[in-house]
Amino acid sequence: METLKGKIALVTGGNSGIGYAAAKELKQQGATVIITGRRKEALENATATLGVTGFVSDQGNVKDVEQLAEQVNNTFGKVDILFINAGVLGGAAIEGATEQDFDYVMDVNFKGAYFTLSRFIPVLNDGASVVFLSSNVASMNGVNSSIYSASKAALNSIMKIAALELAPRKIRVNAVSPGPTQTEILNKLGLDEASRKGLDDWMIERIPLRKIGHADDVAKMVTYFSGDNASFITGAEIVMDGGMSL
Repeated sequence: METLKGKIALVTGGNSGIGYAAAKELKQQGATVIITGRRKEALENATATLGVTGFVSDQGNVKDVEQLAEQVNNTFGKVDILFINAGVLGGAAIEGATEQDFDYVMDVNFKGAYFTLSRFIPVLNDGASVVFLSSNVASMNGVNSSIYSASKAALNSIMKIAALELAPRKIRVNAVSPGPTQTEILNKLGLDEASRKGLDDWMIERIPLRKIGHADDVAKMVTYFSGDNASFITGAEIVMDGGMSL
C-alpha cells in the first residue's frame, strides 16, 4: 500500500545504514526519494540499487547544506518529508578530549543537522514531516560519551522548539532515538571479529529484549512519522532500544 504516493522525501546520509533502510521504505510506500552522502562512489551505488536520486553533500559543511537546499528546490520543488539522518560516532573522556574530537562530532551531528533543518524550512511544503535521527544515549550517562551524547541531546531540544515554531504551517517535527543497531557504522569501529562479538554480547546483556536492533525497524518508524497516521504527533521522541535506557 503506497501511503506516501506523491510525496517528495529527502534522506541525508542515505547511502548506508538507517538512512539507506529509510530511503528504501519510503520508496516502497510510494514517495519520490532523494538521498545524500559524502562518498560519491557509495552514493552512486546506493542510488543505482534503490532507484532514487542522489546528491553528494557533507552535512558537516554549511555551504554544502545550502547548496543542497538550492539543488533540491530547483530540481524537485517543495519537499514533504525531511529525514535528517546523517551522523558520526566519536567519543573521548572529558579530561582528554581535544577540540578536534569535539568539532568532528558536533559539526555533523549538531551544527550540520541544525542548519539542514534551518535551510530546508523554506523548501518544505506546509504539512510536511521532519524527523531527526537522535539516539537513546541522549538521555543516558556513559563514560567517554559526553560529546556524542551531548550532540544528540541538543538535537532533541532543537526538535521540540522547531515543532513549536513550525506548527503554524502544520509542519510536524519528531525524533527517533535508536539504541544499538546493526549498521555499517559499527563495522567502522575497526574491531576484529572476536572484539566485535564481544561488543555485541556486551550490548545485548544490557538490553532487556536481549537483541540488537535492525535498521529496518527504525525505517518503519520514520515512515510512520512521515504519513497521515501520525498527523497529530509533533515534538515527540520515540526511543527504540529494546528497553536499554529503562
